[in-house]
Amino acid sequence: MIRLAASLGLLLLAALPARAAVDIQEVTSPGGFTAWLVEEHSIPFVSLEIRFKGGASLDRPGKRGAVNLMTGLIEEGAGDLNAQQFAKAQEELAARYEFDVHDDSLAISARFLTEYRDASVDLLKLALTEPRFDEDAVERVREQVLSIIRSDSTDPDDIASRTFDALAFGDHPYGSSLNGTLDSVAALTRDDIVTAHADVLTRDKVYVGAVGDITAEELGMLLDRLLGDLPETGASMPDEAELSLTGGVTVVPFDTPQSVAVFGHSGIRRDDPDFFAAFVMNQILGGGNFSSRLMQEVREKRGLTYGVYSYLVDKDYAQMVMGRFASANERIADAIAVVRDEWAKIAEEGVTEKELADAKTYLTGAYPLRFDGNAQIAGILVGMQLSDLPIDYIATRNDKVNAVTLEDIKRVAARLVRPDALRFVVVGQPVGLEAVN
Repeated sequence: MIRLAASLGLLLLAALPARAAVDIQEVTSPGGFTAWLVEEHSIPFVSLEIRFKGGASLDRPGKRGAVNLMTGLIEEGAGDLNAQQFAKAQEELAARYEFDVHDDSLAISARFLTEYRDASVDLLKLALTEPRFDEDAVERVREQVLSIIRSDSTDPDDIASRTFDALAFGDHPYGSSLNGTLDSVAALTRDDIVTAHADVLTRDKVYVGAVGDITAEELGMLLDRLLGDLPETGASMPDEAELSLTGGVTVVPFDTPQSVAVFGHSGIRRDDPDFFAAFVMNQILGGGNFSSRLMQEVREKRGLTYGVYSYLVDKDYAQMVMGRFASANERIADAIAVVRDEWAKIAEEGVTEKELADAKTYLTGAYPLRFDGNAQIAGILVGMQLSDLPIDYIATRNDKVNAVTLEDIKRVAARLVRPDALRFVVVGQPVGLEAVN
């Protein structure tokens, strides 16, 4: 079995070459499931990415953390197999299953050899449809979650994120950690976990991306075999989040020599005609590399931080423009002032021709590098479906980037970037920085 596991590891590394030209097929199974497939028969394994839309946002009122706890328990025993027996069966097949949950989806990643495809799918199906939720497993995973919550409560980065989310989203699920709280997780019962499973893992919420040694017909049969016994429907999706942020500064006192800042305001939808202009604009403003304006002004010229970046947030029920950085307590106020200045400058003036050309070169050149393995491509395929992107998006994405003009960015910057609306949450002992509600 060690030899088989090692072989699978090599196959994962050997996957498809780094390229953005992929032949995607839309597959509909006899039972009505839809998936996107890229066939790659040169290597005898398959990567399967499954998403159940809704994720931790489907926690029931008063049961925060139930979906997360349930997700951690899916492979802790299923059917006649306890946790140890399930892990052994997976090892004998040289298969890999990973389960994770996010605000808007529950993610399942599966890798298996063609030789053991049927058995690997049957084992995964057992985990999805007949999880045991044994009491000893529940208590073991519960304690792991509680340990994470305790650790996060002393992490300035996590405190800043949680505080910002609570200010932004209030009682909406986005407003609290998907891990739950010490009290909410401690109070969860096995029945709550069973309910969370029934709410989330349903046929109407499932999306699939597949890459590897499998045909469209074989994938269709696999989907029916794997997912056909799931319930048809589950919990209703949450309401749109109402963003309750206003401009200002929130200070959370914390004994640390360096303050952490999270900042942001409302954003732009992924299907907005101006999205690509906003995407390119953000790359110039604070996209994460050393050439961005924020990095140049806050780090390179003034030495106020080791790193600062901004990013577009496109959740299913809320959109934001956000950023973060850390700075010494004595210098955090200066760093915030520079960020505000750069926010105002791009809103008023737009960007230069050279900045636009450099951003396009970077974004279009980096895009094919994402396609460096079967698993990565399968993840991209399922992500495209979740975002309601067309099946030819990979082929047209760089064209959309290149089509952005200086006038597009000036228009979207004036519309989207609002310095007065920026809310900063600062965790630390900032000097010379007053909270402004």
